[in-house]
Amino acid sequence: MTGDHYFSAQPASEAPAREVEFTVADRDYRLGSAGGVFSASRLDPGTAVLLRKADLPAADTTGDLLDLGCGFGPIACVLADLAPASTVWAVDVNARARELTEANAARVNAADRVLVRAPDDVPAEVRFAQLWSNPPIRIGKDDLHELLRRWLPRLAPDGVGWLVVARHLGGDSLHRWLTDEGWQVERYASQKGFRVLRVAR
Repeated sequence: MTGDHYFSAQPASEAPAREVEFTVADRDYRLGSAGGVFSASRLDPGTAVLLRKADLPAADTTGDLLDLGCGFGPIACVLADLAPASTVWAVDVNARARELTEANAARVNAADRVLVRAPDDVPAEVRFAQLWSNPPIRIGKDDLHELLRRWLPRLAPDGVGWLVVARHLGGDSLHRWLTDEGWQVERYASQKGFRVLRVAR
């Protein structure tokens, strides 16, 4: 592939500032975005389904939560806002996405609880109570499987992963693959062509 993609480490394209507004759990959010990151101009429809259909953390949720492939940070910001006693790790290969997520965490008064990192900068000993991801399907099946093999085992013993995948982009085949890998997988919800998968040990 050539040119910038949302999974480019250092996007070289122009980055005009944008504002993205959305509502989750009756709370309104307005976050900053820019070109060169995933779904730069709106809340991605899959992410919207994930945040609408999965079990969002309660206010008393504690521990480490992971937003894998955070983009400009909508999932991380919602998690941090809804679960103020938790720590949210926002991970992305894209440096521009990480910068935007840091700025957006400050917008929701969670700059001290959203730890924005490149994948290799997350300490190996951290285990996650929850993993949230609209995974980067377009990196290809092999790389996607490698990504999930890297991060899902970092769930705590009683941890849970929430994934959203479009059916036409392989949501059902990913469900089967995760099951074959030994995970307990439930198709928790389906909406607008997306599958919300609940993954546990």
